[in-house]
Amino acid sequence: MIKHLRIDNRLIHGQVAVVWMGYIGAPCIIVSNDKVAADPIQKMALPLAARGKKVLVFSNAETIQYTKDHPDEPLFVIAKNPADALEILESGVEVEEVNVGNAAPVQGTKYTMVTKAIAVTADDAVLYRKIAEMRGGKLKCWMIPTDQAIDFIDVLKNKGF
Repeated sequence: MIKHLRIDNRLIHGQVAVVWMGYIGAPCIIVSNDKVAADPIQKMALPLAARGKKVLVFSNAETIQYTKDHPDEPLFVIAKNPADALEILESGVEVEEVNVGNAAPVQGTKYTMVTKAIAVTADDAVLYRKIAEMRGGKLKCWMIPTDQAIDFIDVLKNKGF
């Protein structure tokens, strides 16, 4: 079961490797994105950022299959973007918690900073709403476990999305 699915285009960084890993209690971090999984340099570099934690770098299909093959293992999955998260959710695997953690602006896109750490395009907003619909209308935005989670759909509404 995916205990925590975090959308964070920075993938692995200190906040994830130390704070979130401790909070979630998962045995490893799974990075889920088709392009990242096909990039040998990123597959080599991401575990280095995890400060000794086990890291698996998978395509979305591999993440879904791993989840099905390990139903009793508490999994921490980092999706690079909302499209990755939506694909995982649409597969029907059990996901306890979904969190929009960080989305740095992508050069060449028309984005709006909806929080100090989250850039959203109109296309992203559609995907975030679909994710929320699958989660009973709710989607959390949560930087670190000691912060108060906020309703990301409210954040989008307040920024005109």
